[in-house]
Amino acid sequence: KGYNPSDVGVANGNYFGMPFSPEEAELVLVSVPWDVTASYGGGQSAAPDAIIAASVQLDFYDSVSPDQWRRGIATAGIDYSIQDRSTMLRGEAKKIMAVLERGGTLLDERMMPYRLERINTASAEIMNEVYNETLKWLDMGKLVGLVGGDHSTPLGFIKALARKGPFGILHIDAHADLRKAYEGFTYSHASIMYNVLQEVPEVEKIVQVGVRDYCDEEVELSENNDRIERFDDFLTASRLFEGASWAEVCREIIERLPNNVYISFDIDGLSADNCPNTGTPVTGGLTFNQALYLMNTVSESGRRIVGFDLSEVNPNLKSEWDANVGARMLYKLCGLILKSN
Repeated sequence: KGYNPSDVGVANGNYFGMPFSPEEAELVLVSVPWDVTASYGGGQSAAPDAIIAASVQLDFYDSVSPDQWRRGIATAGIDYSIQDRSTMLRGEAKKIMAVLERGGTLLDERMMPYRLERINTASAEIMNEVYNETLKWLDMGKLVGLVGGDHSTPLGFIKALARKGPFGILHIDAHADLRKAYEGFTYSHASIMYNVLQEVPEVEKIVQVGVRDYCDEEVELSENNDRIERFDDFLTASRLFEGASWAEVCREIIERLPNNVYISFDIDGLSADNCPNTGTPVTGGLTFNQALYLMNTVSESGRRIVGFDLSEVNPNLKSEWDANVGARMLYKLCGLILKSN
């Protein structure tokens, strides 16, 4: 009451400066500032705060989902102890990575197994905390979106959603994330979809779009597992070069998904001009509008978006561009989940 969405954005600590409390909003955003296992560039643990800061500059009219925000988008309290633990363990993880990148093994130094155990234990604890936090809001009848952090962060949320019934995942990413315990980290950001396959049988299908940087092991797994559908980025682009429309391709992608859909959005699924500082940037990728059109096609198809995550946004001290793009994609995701429910 008295809130003017056309007025100057208010930096009140909430995403988009919105005035809703989690109890009165239909959609609750949960932040997970964690990036311990980021294998190339770190910094994603700072993403939630940076996105909140950038999001205050957004205007709220959205032609894809007009006025959906009025149903309430709220920000759950951020547990900054997660970020503190991430900062502490990030240094330990980098020591492990350095040994492996020199061609060594985890047995080369006496402290390596101990460091690895600490990280894997802490990662499992974070997963359980995310599970409990997101399940709390789901049990209250809320829609939930998760803001990472690196791409390991949504696993607990995906497990919580599985308590509500089966669904498929639309996975937008430059990477397949199908590595088993990458670099020894059980809950590596590069292992999120492998872990989903192993630990969440309620996920009926994972449809991967934008993937363009993956290994032979991941190809073998995806080709021998009927729960995975991969739309390779270059092969998809080739079809567009040869005359297919993006609308046709999107319809084919959506046909692979069941009625309930979770969107897992790694920002590096977009072209690098949208996310130049993301942890593992890769040439190629979707434009912002291609990704938005694809996700809107999910909603227009009559499928229900049951949840989403946005991960791997890496803010940069010299530029707000990554956080700005992240905030805008987050707002589109919020509108689409509300629209489809």
